[in-house]
Amino acid sequence: MQGTTLGTGGAGDGKAVGRRLISPEEFEKTYRVLRSELETATGGPGRWALVGVKRRGAALGRRLWKDLRARHPDLDYGEVDISLYRDDYHLQEGHPQVLGTEISFAVDDASLLLIDDVLFTGRTVRAAMDLILDFGRPRRIWLAVFVDRGHRELPIAADFVGCTLETSREDRVMVRLREVEGGDDAVELLPAAGDRRPEVRSRS
Repeated sequence: MQGTTLGTGGAGDGKAVGRRLISPEEFEKTYRVLRSELETATGGPGRWALVGVKRRGAALGRRLWKDLRARHPDLDYGEVDISLYRDDYHLQEGHPQVLGTEISFAVDDASLLLIDDVLFTGRTVRAAMDLILDFGRPRRIWLAVFVDRGHRELPIAADFVGCTLETSREDRVMVRLREVEGGDDAVELLPAAGDRRPEVRSRS
């Protein structure tokens, strides 16, 4: 499912400053729609589990899991840390922070919903799937993301999307979550230095 599309057009004053694209109120509306879609999906036959990608995807995934358990008490939850599975691991300076993977349920023949905050090149998702497959062979893996910002480098698409952003490749999309930063939930776009200021299209 595809959500709202927001643009980053060329208008603006040229300042390289961050801009809030999704307010706390809009975030809550988008979250409710995404949660409803996942509630329907996880009501299907067989065992289901949510798997959050650390760090922000896990925070979002745990929130969704807590909300969905009201209707699906048998829904499992796990978290994956893809730090050592990234295909650019050898290019990273120093040692990446390893947060640990926590999957306490049987992956074999389970239907998994992989949760992440932002879908960009697809490389994080690919690493997460590689890690999960080391635990077993799930029946299926579906992907749910809060933001799809485009610029894919691998043939990966989300099954459930909260909202879609049209961004420059150099932009940095930040999903702020109360579980991570505290304060309000929001989505901000931080353009690269010297880039144009992002512009939000009217929401439909």
